[in-house]
Amino acid sequence: MPGAAPPVDDGVGESVEDLVIRTSDLTKRFGAIVAVNRLNLRVRRGEVYGFLGPNGAGKTTTLRMLLGLAKPTSGSAEVLGSGAGSAGSIGQIGALIESPGFYPSLSGRDNLRVMAKHSGASKERIGEVLEEVDLAGRAQDRFGDYSQGMKQRLGIAAALLKDPELVILDEPTNGLDPAGMAEIRSFIRELRGRRTVLLSSHLMHEVEQTCDRVGVISNGSLIREGTVDELRGASTLRMVAHPLQGARQLIETMPQVEAVEIMDGALRVTTDSKAAASINKELVNAGFAVSELRPERATLEEVFLSLTRGVNSQ
Repeated sequence: MPGAAPPVDDGVGESVEDLVIRTSDLTKRFGAIVAVNRLNLRVRRGEVYGFLGPNGAGKTTTLRMLLGLAKPTSGSAEVLGSGAGSAGSIGQIGALIESPGFYPSLSGRDNLRVMAKHSGASKERIGEVLEEVDLAGRAQDRFGDYSQGMKQRLGIAAALLKDPELVILDEPTNGLDPAGMAEIRSFIRELRGRRTVLLSSHLMHEVEQTCDRVGVISNGSLIREGTVDELRGASTLRMVAHPLQGARQLIETMPQVEAVEIMDGALRVTTDSKAAASINKELVNAGFAVSELRPERATLEEVFLSLTRGVNSQ
């Protein structure tokens, strides 16, 4: 468009218009304890961002600052183009922080009616969100009679009442059985693209299955950020061939191979996994006995433990 101003860059290669959450050196201290330490978080519009860290890492404190429920000691946070906790941002956010709080004697529907009245949400949204979280058939039942999974789903329904642009979920699968966890994960995946989701969790499997990008926090500091694939790194091949040292020397001469090392009595070959067949063929043709050949890649859990082990011991 002629004469239109170019997108403003935030200094780290992100267009401000594409960012739903942006923090700058966000810090929170409780006396001598630093709960969040100079956090620079970037959450893009339309993505599911996994905020991953061990219990006590500073995740919930960060979310409370983004919602204006806690005041930063220093630094700043911007949510949906406005200051964290401002009227401009809160009206566009739905959140489930820790456990959902509802009246146990009221039905699921009546609890949402109370919330809609106080939040200014349309009454028509109540039926819509109950359908969205698959609770329409149990909406007349008392909240106190709900299973833990149903309670969590009603909490998410409450977070969606205002039809928010940003949904913040803090450990939404806590206390759920495997079936309940699978339901919540499936629901979060369905939100992708329609809304921006900030998902706080310490469960690697949950994050790996639902998130587009991940930020790893430990002791209040963001220590790594990227897509799940970026964090997991390149895939490798594990090979057992005899004699091992001779097989290594031959593989090192192959142009499709980046590196070879011997680990735990096997060869760890850094290459494209599609090269496995050609490497195997060359070894067999050269007279080597190949007894094992399989792709290997670090799990998100292995990466997480590697990243946080040294930080948590400080």
